[in-house]
Amino acid sequence: MGKFVSDTTQERRTLLSLIWIFLSVNYILCDVLSNMEASVLQQMMKGQIAGMELTQGFLLFAAITLEIPFIMIVLSRMLPFRVNKILNIIAGSMMIIYQLSSYHMGTLPSLHYIFFSVVEILGNVIILVLALKWTDGKN
Repeated sequence: MGKFVSDTTQERRTLLSLIWIFLSVNYILCDVLSNMEASVLQQMMKGQIAGMELTQGFLLFAAITLEIPFIMIVLSRMLPFRVNKILNIIAGSMMIIYQLSSYHMGTLPSLHYIFFSVVEILGNVIILVLALKWTDGKN
């Protein structure tokens, strides 16, 4: 991939962490814009979203799931190579599955949601490729 991709383990850690930061901001901004939609606001006022009740359990699940990219910002910089590689593969895969499964909940996604989803899925695919091609000490 040339000079676009980092050449050392430290550069790979930094790049992975940077992509997780980028994805985290995208997840937040998508949610902010979604919460500006009248239909979403009406559902939230009824204690529902996408036809599901907003229970404490649902909100806890959402919090845990959304914590994944935030924790990967830190772990990508701190963990030893092998664990780092494995966790980036697992976390990237989980976030792709999570994003794809969100299309099957509730009503049809809005244009901004589709846009952010494409960006988020591509970002996670980049994480997967970087992690899969990562070797100890080199890229």
